[in-house]
Amino acid sequence: MKRREFNNLLALGLLATSLPVAIAACQSDLTSEGGSEAAGEFVPLGSVADLDAQGSLANENLQGKNLAVIRDPNTPDALIAVSAACTHAGCTVTWNGEQNLFACPCHGSNFNSDGTVDSGPAREPLETFEAKVEGDQVLVKV
Repeated sequence: MKRREFNNLLALGLLATSLPVAIAACQSDLTSEGGSEAAGEFVPLGSVADLDAQGSLANENLQGKNLAVIRDPNTPDALIAVSAACTHAGCTVTWNGEQNLFACPCHGSNFNSDGTVDSGPAREPLETFEAKVEGDQVLVKV
């Protein structure tokens, strides 16, 4: 057997023995993302009383997300939950209830209550999430 043939067989053997490990690693990633108990479930953000008193609820690290929740200005019984990270530079937007806009303090981008861009420099809308009231708690699905 020539050295080149031996090296090819050795490489093929190493590849074949590492394949089950790679497959197992991929499967555990899929189950941890899709099958985890916390993924895709509603989690509490705050109380309805706080939402009504402040006009919005925010949390900069709710399961790794920077979120803001408001009552829908067009349908006060409905909630709107958006990522509070500006899509231009990542600064945290805040809700301005008088203007019905999420405003970015860094570069002046404004977003409508549904997260769509009102004025730039941001070009992409804010990510939206499901939100609901359950009892006296505001819950968001992240």
